[in-house]
Amino acid sequence: MASLALTAAGVAAGSAYLNARLSLSHDLLFARIAGSSVINIIKAVRSGKINFFYVLEKQALDTSSANRPFMLFEGRSWTYKETYDNVLQWGTWLREVKGVKKGDVVVLNYQNSATFMILWFSIWSVGAKPAFINYNLRDQALTHCLKESTARLALVDPHVADALTDDVRKKMAGMEFIVTGDDVQREVQRVRGTRGDDELRKEDDYVAMAILIYTSGTTGMPKPAVVSWAKIFTAIGLCSKGTGMKKDDVFYTCMPLYHSSASCLGVCSVLFTGATLSIGRKFSTKTFWKEVRETKSTIIQYVGETCRYLTVAPPEIDPVTGENLDKKHHVRVAFGNGLRPDVWDKFKERFAIDTIYEFYAATEGALGLWNLSRNAFGKGAIGRYGALSTLFLGLRSAIVKIDDETEEPWRDPQTGFCQRVKSGDVGEFLVSLPADDVNKRFQGYFGNQKATNSKIMRDVFKKGDAWFRSGDVLRWDSDGMIFFSDRIGDTFRWKSENVSTAEVSQAMGLHPNVLESNVYGVQLPNHDGRAGCAAIAFDSPNPSRELMASLAKHAREKLPRYAVPLFLRVVKGVGEQTTGTNKQQKHHLRQQSVNPSKVQGDALFWLKGDTYEPFGETQWKELEGGRVKL
Repeated sequence: MASLALTAAGVAAGSAYLNARLSLSHDLLFARIAGSSVINIIKAVRSGKINFFYVLEKQALDTSSANRPFMLFEGRSWTYKETYDNVLQWGTWLREVKGVKKGDVVVLNYQNSATFMILWFSIWSVGAKPAFINYNLRDQALTHCLKESTARLALVDPHVADALTDDVRKKMAGMEFIVTGDDVQREVQRVRGTRGDDELRKEDDYVAMAILIYTSGTTGMPKPAVVSWAKIFTAIGLCSKGTGMKKDDVFYTCMPLYHSSASCLGVCSVLFTGATLSIGRKFSTKTFWKEVRETKSTIIQYVGETCRYLTVAPPEIDPVTGENLDKKHHVRVAFGNGLRPDVWDKFKERFAIDTIYEFYAATEGALGLWNLSRNAFGKGAIGRYGALSTLFLGLRSAIVKIDDETEEPWRDPQTGFCQRVKSGDVGEFLVSLPADDVNKRFQGYFGNQKATNSKIMRDVFKKGDAWFRSGDVLRWDSDGMIFFSDRIGDTFRWKSENVSTAEVSQAMGLHPNVLESNVYGVQLPNHDGRAGCAAIAFDSPNPSRELMASLAKHAREKLPRYAVPLFLRVVKGVGEQTTGTNKQQKHHLRQQSVNPSKVQGDALFWLKGDTYEPFGETQWKELEGGRVKL
């Protein structure tokens, strides 16, 4: 018996080693995600029900799910049947009162709410297409997005109606704005909801447009990316299979529904599974865990720096018992993208999170990656593949060498073709496209062929081939792990070396007194290249001399000499330079450089000897006068 037990233990250990080494479980997950996505798309096309409205209808009319909670929002619950009835009512109003027709684009400018969801599916119910607008936009950016949508009707949340200034209305004179306040709600409630004929929603092409979702606009005006029905079905496979979502799960998201992470990956996965969606109006460290606990959520979603902000926030203490509530929840999986290596373990340990499911994708992208992790192996990776799935990835994707001068994929002067990087090296991530019809995998930007073409490369490895440019610099190691290095344009050159802002941010973030680090390169008078600057949020509003010396020592120990930030900009708190999806912005920081007159009152420091010393107008003038050489 003892020998049998030892043999069994040896087999188990051997299996665990092989699984870890070859990532067999990830191969199996890859097969499940890819297989389910293809099967679901084929079924939807053959039945003539590619429109996702039919998924809601199926859940609402099935007696086993009709009365199950679909949405939880601010203390109220909506069943699948109740949601469906509301969708039909609003859809009828859109069709019969507002004249919305099949194929029309309808703008949805809304904060997260149950009404957002109902309006979204009511637009689908009449065969129209929603255009999700970032509700934080104002003035020129808002007007731009409204024009790009080509819509003639916009449904607007009363909470953001102040953005509809006279100037915006004047510039959008051809668009009807409906602020869906109490008067509109009462008008809709008087309408008898009827289900329009299937002909309204009939579409034969799985790559037909389902939604317009805008890019973040961190380097220019947002662009409307076409999200196809196929992409939604693929997103379902990625989220639901990867998280192991079941009908009794509660998926919590307070990430903006106007973005594909919350809408396509989150909402649509919950709906397809028949689970329950818990919606937070917007992200706040003060309400996040409170809402998670109240709704007994089992899966939580994060994007960008969300986990960092949760980790540096003070713990919530029960006012009656004095108990620390950090670990008082039902969460088994944290799902999202952008969890940095320096936060990974801190977040898991503080909140007792068993599983991190990190993914990599882009709204307009043509391929997704993921890393399902229950331990420290692969910490910080955005993708992880086994021996079998690597073969597929080798055909569908590539990481190619970048030209340091042009920031374009490098081409061999003899052949004109690009070159894959060696394992462990960084390069731009490319995804293959069907050369004769790129639209099958990349639908591009709505009404903007120039922007669409800018993302497509030809003649990459052979004449006539086509590849999608991600604009992201990644690294694929010998263990099959894929790591994010930087965005092209964020990486900068200093002292003839390439500096990854993401890697420097990670290193600086490991200092115990640093809450957040946002690194970027700045142009300086009389100097070539760009010098490193870190916008730092400390755990103290007035960092001491000792802290500045400690940070300088830390940076020199963790980073190559050329990558150590020469400048610091001390910001007042975490999250000051982020988008609505908690992703760090660098564009405005780069523009302001380290000119004391442009940094909006933030304290500046520069590296002098063994510490960071104050940097002001006098020092800036010395740079301008060429009296300082860094």
